[in-house]
Amino acid sequence: MGADPVAEMTGGRPVGVAIVDDHPVVVEGVRAWLATEARLTVLATGDDPDEVLRAAPHADVVLLDLRLHGRMVLDKLAELSAAGRRVVVYSEHTDPDTMLAALDAGAVAFLAKHEGREHCVATVLAAASDRPYVPPALAGAMVGDPRPDRPMLSDKEREALLLWFQSMSKASVARRMQISEHTVKQYVDRARIKYTRAGRPAATKAALLARAIEDGLVRPEEIGIYRSQATHDRPTP
Repeated sequence: MGADPVAEMTGGRPVGVAIVDDHPVVVEGVRAWLATEARLTVLATGDDPDEVLRAAPHADVVLLDLRLHGRMVLDKLAELSAAGRRVVVYSEHTDPDTMLAALDAGAVAFLAKHEGREHCVATVLAAASDRPYVPPALAGAMVGDPRPDRPMLSDKEREALLLWFQSMSKASVARRMQISEHTVKQYVDRARIKYTRAGRPAATKAALLARAIEDGLVRPEEIGIYRSQATHDRPTP
C-alpha cells in the first residue's frame, strides 16, 4: 500500500483546519464532520477570517464561507490565497460564475454546502496535500462553462497536466513520462500561457484544472480523489 500523501505533507501530524463561517450551526456541524477523520483537527473557528487566523496562524487549510455578514468576500479570498493560504471555499452560492470566480481568485477547491460530510472531508484532505478534488457541483460548473476561446494543447501538454493533477509534484510526473522535471514545468507553463493569451488566465493549479475540465481536455472522473467512509449527512444551515 502506498504512502499517505497527507502524512508526507504534514510530517505525520494531523492537518490543522480553520473554519470561517457566520452560521454557528454550520460551524459546529462541519467541526463534527472533520472530527470523524483522525488526520484532521480543527484549530480555530469564527466569523472573521483575520481573527480566526490570528488564533490559528499555522492552519494548513482554511475552510471559508464565501458570504460573510451579507457580503461576498472574494477580495478576502484573493488576499488569503496571495498570502499562500490553502483556501477551500464552502458556500451555498453554487452558480457556475461564482464557483469559477472563486477558483480564479485562488481557491484550491470549491465545496457546495449541500454536498455533505464525505466530500467535505475528502476536499480538505486533498487540499492539505496540494491535490485537486472535484466535488459534483464543481464538476458540473466546470463542464457546463460555455466560455469560448479554448486554446489548443498538445498531447504531451495534456498528458503532463493530467498526471500533474493526479500527482503531488512535477518530479513524479517527470518520472512517469520519462522526461525531465524542467520539461514538465515547460508543458505546464505553456498551457498557462495559452490560457492567458485566450483571456482566461489560470494562475493556480485549481484554476488550471478548471480550465482543462471546462474545455474537455480532462474529465472530472480522471482526477484521483480521496475516498472517505463518511456518509452524506450535512449540518442544518
